[in-house]
Amino acid sequence: MSENHPPSFPNDSDPRPHPPGQAGPGQVGPTDPGRGLGAPPRVGGPAGEAPNDHRGPLRDGPGRPTRIVSPEGERVRERPAGGVSGYFAIVAAVGLLILAALLALIGFGLMIAQQPLGVILIVLGVLAFIASMFLFKGCTSVAPGHAVVLQLYGRYVGTVRQSGLRFVNPLYSKQQVSTRIRNHETSTLKVNDLDGNPIEIGAVVVWQVRDTAQALFEVDDFEEFVAIQAETAVRHIANSYAYDSSDPRRMSLRDNADEITSKLSEEVAARVASAGVTVIESRITQLAYAPEIARAMLQRQQATAVVAARQLIVEGAVGMVETAIEQIERRDIVTLGHAERSDLVTNLMIVLCGDQAAQPTISTTRNRQPGS
Repeated sequence: MSENHPPSFPNDSDPRPHPPGQAGPGQVGPTDPGRGLGAPPRVGGPAGEAPNDHRGPLRDGPGRPTRIVSPEGERVRERPAGGVSGYFAIVAAVGLLILAALLALIGFGLMIAQQPLGVILIVLGVLAFIASMFLFKGCTSVAPGHAVVLQLYGRYVGTVRQSGLRFVNPLYSKQQVSTRIRNHETSTLKVNDLDGNPIEIGAVVVWQVRDTAQALFEVDDFEEFVAIQAETAVRHIANSYAYDSSDPRRMSLRDNADEITSKLSEEVAARVASAGVTVIESRITQLAYAPEIARAMLQRQQATAVVAARQLIVEGAVGMVETAIEQIERRDIVTLGHAERSDLVTNLMIVLCGDQAAQPTISTTRNRQPGS
C-alpha cells in the first residue's frame, strides 16, 4: 500500500496557509535552524554579520540623543604610531641624493661616449633620487607640546607624541595638533539668574587636548566646540543659582565662588569630553547685575546691610543696658523703681541706637515727696 504524499510546490509559491508564527518554506521564521523556538527574527545581512552593522543612527543610552558612528562600530581613539628616529633616514636620504647625482653625471658622460652603460646608470640615478625623496617625505619633526596625527588614505593610523625628528611611512598624511595648555575666556554673557534677575557673567576655562584622535575626528572643529560648550555651561550655571541670597543654606554666585567654580569645571569637562579635551580649571572672571537693574539692586543691598547693622546694634544695646542695670543694682549705687528703670532703659537705648551723638542734659532739681 503506497503512502499519500502531499503535492510539492516551489519554495516561493506554496499557496497553503501557514499557522501564525510559523514560516513557510524558503522563509525566515521562528523555526529557522540555529535559533530556538520563539526567537526574534534575524536582522541584518548574511550569516556572520552583526545584527547592526553601525551604518545607521545609534543611541548612547536611554534618553540620550542619537549619534551616527562609522561602520567600524567603535569611535576613533588615540593610539601610538610606530615611528622611528628620523636622523638615520635623513642621512640615508642625503647619501642617496649624492649617489643619484654621481650616477647621473657618470651616466651622461658614458652616453656622450656612446656606451650603453650610461643609460643604465641614469636609470639607477633616477631611482636613487626617487628613493631619497621618499625618505625625505617620511621624516617629520614633532615640536614639544605638539603631536602628529597620521592617516593612510583617510584611515587613522596613530599619533606620534615623541618630540624630535621621526620617520614614518612616506604614504602617511600628517597633521599637527597642539597639546599645550590653552585658555578660553568667554565673552560677557547676559543671562538671568535663578531669581530671574538679569546679570552679566564671564568665565575663563583652562583646557588641554587629551586625545588627538577624538579632537580631530569626533568633532568638526574642537577649538570652536570648546568655546561654544564653555559658554553653554556658564549660562546653565548662571541660571541654576541666584546672584545673591540672604539664606545661608542657599548657594549663590557671589557668596559661594569656590563651590560654583567647581561645579562649572565639572559641567564644562562633561560637555567637552567627547572632543578628547580635559578641563584643568575654570574660574568666573566677571559677575555683576545688568545695568538696567544695577541701581535698584544696589539700593536693595544697602537696605539689607542697614537692616542687618541695625539688628546687630539693637542686640548689642540690649545687652549693654541689661549689664548696666545689673551692675547698678548689685553695687547698691541707687535704688531703682519701675519708673526709674524704664527711664534709664529708654535713655540708654536712645543713646546707644541713635545715628548721631547724644546731647546730655543735666537736671539740677530733684523730685520731692509732697509735704516734705
